[in-house]
Order: sequence, then structure tokens, then C-alpha cells
Amino acid sequence: MSISESESHKTSGKKPVSEKQFAANRANAAKSTGPRSPDGRARSSRNSCKHGLASEKFTVVRFEDIHEVAHLRAHIIAAYQPVNSQELYALEQLAIRQQGMLRAARFEAGLFSACLNESIGPDGSPTFPLNEYTTYGLEITQAQNRNFYVADGFLRLARQGNGIQLFLRYQAQAERLYRRAVEEFERVKKLRPELSDEPVSEDDELIEPQENTNDSSPQEPSPNEPISSPPLRPEGGAGGLATCQPGTVDDFGGAGAFACQPREALLCGAG
Repeated sequence: MSISESESHKTSGKKPVSEKQFAANRANAAKSTGPRSPDGRARSSRNSCKHGLASEKFTVVRFEDIHEVAHLRAHIIAAYQPVNSQELYALEQLAIRQQGMLRAARFEAGLFSACLNESIGPDGSPTFPLNEYTTYGLEITQAQNRNFYVADGFLRLARQGNGIQLFLRYQAQAERLYRRAVEEFERVKKLRPELSDEPVSEDDELIEPQENTNDSSPQEPSPNEPISSPPLRPEGGAGGLATCQPGTVDDFGGAGAFACQPREALLCGAG
């Protein structure tokens, strides 16, 4: 044993190890081959598995949570348990495609909101109300009125252009890419006998979304602090349009989130 090693043992307060024992320990360590069982090797292969996906790069500004892809990725990895870097990459692609399907669902909700908006006139009354012969002797409910005006707006938008067709193509593409990502992971998973011992790259670093801390950038308004006092919409009008009270400031920095009362002629009905 060297002098430096002897001094280190003395200063640490531990019992010195003999040269024979020290040599035996090193020899035993050299014989170690790591985990031998399939489960042990699978766990060992993920020791260096780190977050290499910058989720904020895949989110729409002011429309989606910058952590959404990271959350989807975490849930998917917990469910599928990747054992090598190729499986990890396939699951990261799966998380991105899953977010695409959620985006299409939000797009669909916005599209039908636009349909309802299209069937309402400037004064808040329906541009094409139900025919009186259609409703004669019947009690029309609020839900039936809403269904009719959404459908009416849908047809109006369809006649104006091909926006609805483009949405359906986008929706189908999002679903197709998601299924393709699932199939790709299943393909890579079948290669586990050949890839199970492949180490995950040490270059994959944890990348968390960074908040903008530049002092020169404009400061975001407080969620409860209105920037300006928005004008109130006029009362009355055809259809009995109700006054909209201003709510909180929305994410776009403008006054929004109006707490509006239902329009009696448009959205209300008996029952």
C-alpha cells in the first residue's frame, strides 16, 4: 500500500486495509460483469436515460402549455418502459404525435364555436331562425336551438371555402401519424434481443422549458389586473341581447373572458 493510501486511511479514522486484502478487492471488482438477468440488464440500460426533448419547441405560442409534451412523454415512458435509446426516441415521437391529436381536438372545438358565431347576427339574434312551420305546436328546447344554429353556421362556413375540408385532412393526418408512431415503437421493441445491451447516450441532457427572463422584454400582465376597461355591449336589440360584463384579462394581454348571459332568442327555449 502506498504512503498516500495509508495516510488517507489514518485520517479517515477507519481500520487500515492490508495490501493483500486491497489486492483481493481490486481483483474481485475486475471480475464483475454487471447484471446478468434480463430484468437487471433492462434496468441498467436506463441508468443514463435522460430527457433529451425540449417540449417548448413543439408547442403553439399562447395556445398550449409548454410542459404538455414533457408530461405526455413521462406518462408514456412510465407505461411502455423503454430499455434502450431507440425505444426512448420512438416513445418521444409518440408523445409528439399524441399532442397533435389533442391539438386537433382543440381545433375541432374552436371550429364549431366559429360555426355558432357564424349563425349569429351583429345584434345577437339568429341570422336564420327556425321556420315557424317546423316548430308549430312543439316545445323547442335550448339544446335544440343550439344544435340548429351550430349546424347552420357549419353549412355557411362550408359554402365560403374549403376550411372544413382542410381541418378534416389535418385531423386524419394527426391520427395516422399517431398510429404510425405506435407501430414504430412496436417494431423497435421486437429488436430488444439485439439492442437490450445498447447504452443510452450520455449526450442526452435534461432540457427544461426556459422562461423568458430578459428584462427588455414586455412584462406579462397580472391575471387579475385588467389593462383597460372594455366597452360594454349594448343591451336590448333583436333577440334580447344581454349585457356582457368584463371578466379577467385573457392570455393574449387583452380584456376578455366576458361573463355573458344567454341570449334569450338564440340559445334559450322552453325548458
